[in-house]
Amino acid sequence: MKPCLRHVILLLLMLAASGLAIALKPTQRIAEHGPRIDLAASIPQRFGDWTIDPLLIPVTVSPDVQERLDAIYDQTLARTYVNSQGQRVMLSIAYGGDQGSDKTQVHRPEFCYTAQGFQLSKSVENEVAMTAGMLPVRRLVAAQGKRNEPITYWITVGDQVTLPGISRKLLQIRYGITGKVPDGMLVRVSSISDQEASAYALHDEFIRDLLAATTAEDRIRLAGRATR
Repeated sequence: MKPCLRHVILLLLMLAASGLAIALKPTQRIAEHGPRIDLAASIPQRFGDWTIDPLLIPVTVSPDVQERLDAIYDQTLARTYVNSQGQRVMLSIAYGGDQGSDKTQVHRPEFCYTAQGFQLSKSVENEVAMTAGMLPVRRLVAAQGKRNEPITYWITVGDQVTLPGISRKLLQIRYGITGKVPDGMLVRVSSISDQEASAYALHDEFIRDLLAATTAEDRIRLAGRATR
């Protein structure tokens, strides 16, 4: 099937399912029927060759953007980690109990960084090789003055990992037609570097180390139940 035809079919299915979702008016919040998540406790302060570096603070947001984030997300976490070689990686996670709508788009790097005056470029979809399969991610570069920041991020909806676009919308609809409102996360990893290829390789190493150090339940919340 040609890519353009496949996209048209997916869009038609999405619109049809969207009508059903609206009719069913999902009200059952998954977050209210399971263990409460605690990002600060779930994400280890030390794992593998990584430990928290309190000297480098991930990019901060303006007060108006922070106000919107606080209204949308239940919890956020921002830390910088450093390894024994002095390489630093910034981790930012936003968790929300309602991932059934598009209002959570505000924390995507495409919006968050642009709001802080960064110029974004080189946005591509990629994958991180994991023990269980491949983790789909999006990579892009944020630049402001002399600061060049390669970024890797992904989104979870319920217990599935996805990226912005049709796949995320279909996941939202899939939950909606069952009457459920999924929770989810946006996980962002970045570093300050002019060497993008080596930065992304470092991101992959960091992601693998992080997920290997979390519990099975937290790993599902962070990166989905199964990778391709």
